[in-house]
Amino acid sequence: MDFKDYYKTLGVARSADDKAIKTAYRKLARKYHPDVAKDKSAVGRFQEINEAYEVLSDPEKRRRYDTLGPDWERQAQASTGSRQTWGPGEVRFETSGGDFGGFSDFFQTLFGDLGRRTGRAGGSVRDFRRGGFGDLGDLGDLGDMGRGGSETAGNDAEAAIELTLEEAFSGIAKPIALDIDEVCPTCGGAGHRGGRPCETCRGTGWKKTQRRLEVKIPAGVETGSRVRVAGEGPAGVGGRKGDLFLRVMVKPHGTFERKADDLHVDLPVAYPDAALGVEIQVPTLKGNVSMKIPPETSSGRVFRLPGYGMPHLKGGGSGDQFVRVQVSVPSGLTAKEKELLAELKKLRPERK
Repeated sequence: MDFKDYYKTLGVARSADDKAIKTAYRKLARKYHPDVAKDKSAVGRFQEINEAYEVLSDPEKRRRYDTLGPDWERQAQASTGSRQTWGPGEVRFETSGGDFGGFSDFFQTLFGDLGRRTGRAGGSVRDFRRGGFGDLGDLGDLGDMGRGGSETAGNDAEAAIELTLEEAFSGIAKPIALDIDEVCPTCGGAGHRGGRPCETCRGTGWKKTQRRLEVKIPAGVETGSRVRVAGEGPAGVGGRKGDLFLRVMVKPHGTFERKADDLHVDLPVAYPDAALGVEIQVPTLKGNVSMKIPPETSSGRVFRLPGYGMPHLKGGGSGDQFVRVQVSVPSGLTAKEKELLAELKKLRPERK
């Protein structure tokens, strides 16, 4: 048996992350699905793709595959019938053989001894085969790998959510609807049953579902914030869900401009009020507040309202609100007003 380059099969680099591997698999699975591809060789290619994905999508199998590499045969033979230590926690493996549902001898030789394992403390032997390769057993207490028995956590998902500035200011429980690709409930993500492509997912191993939920958005989020909703991502093998990450986009506001956790607002003030001083109502996201404009205030002068900005997402407290005065020039002047302004101009001649 020649060494099979599973990375080459999926067309990804050895450094590819889970998302890249999943994307490549989906693309190839759709292309070579026996119900889609007309080429007779598509069936064999489809099985190779599923086999490669079965290994590279599983952190433990991928680690072992990367460890053995092209020298897999000598090391696999050396490990037959004996226990070895692999990776952190000294999890030990022992050969169990077993039927892997028609997958290649290479796969079975390389990963057959994953069928049974013991913990470092000498716990009982557990059956360990993913969906589509035999019955799923209990892993026992082996950290994240063993939680939920035979379950494999689903991938995390990310979605965009749009908020108004008021919603970002106060926080909100917002209903959303999501279309999520989840592990096919019929074949458990294997893409096939009894050597045939799964009819439910058509061999992809995934099924699109719509989920409606209400998510709590904390006060103070801004565009670019990511809100984690634990356990609301796609379901994996056995039903364990990944997490949902919401990417926040806060819509521009007609009155306020946000800069970090500070708010900025332009406040129009009539010329006589700016010259003589006035107490005026200023809009804030907490409601209108009174602010004194001192006499002889020029256009562009900025005043600060402490604590009237956006809540800090971490650490408590809030930013400030900055109010910039915009002196407004009156329009539709009456004859009397024009006369008075002319008199003022004489009293205060323009200085060069």
